[in-house]
Amino acid sequence: MKALFKPASFAALASLLVVAGCVSGVPRSAESTVEGRWSDPQGISVSSFNDGQFVTIANDTGNRLSEGTYRFRDSRTIDIAMRSLVRQTNVQVTCEMVGQSQLNCTNTQGQNFVLTRS
Repeated sequence: MKALFKPASFAALASLLVVAGCVSGVPRSAESTVEGRWSDPQGISVSSFNDGQFVTIANDTGNRLSEGTYRFRDSRTIDIAMRSLVRQTNVQVTCEMVGQSQLNCTNTQGQNFVLTRS
């Protein structure tokens, strides 16, 4: 019986599959815990997390305040790369999930804020 793969090519393929399996980082089930709508305590805006996309909408006008992307660093830590549409600046934010209904967040300027599930 003839071998389908040479040992060297099989090892290379196996290595590629192992690396490809590590790319996503966090299981999809962890990512789904943040998806949905989150409000600030003052009721000024609602932020939505959906499939890697982040958007904040003003409650009074319905205008977009910020938009960007997010990814999980681990099962509780979320990194957000967003653009403030009001200030025209890029901001990095890190949020820690506190249970299923609260995000404690800090931006690169050291400002802290909380979001609660809507």
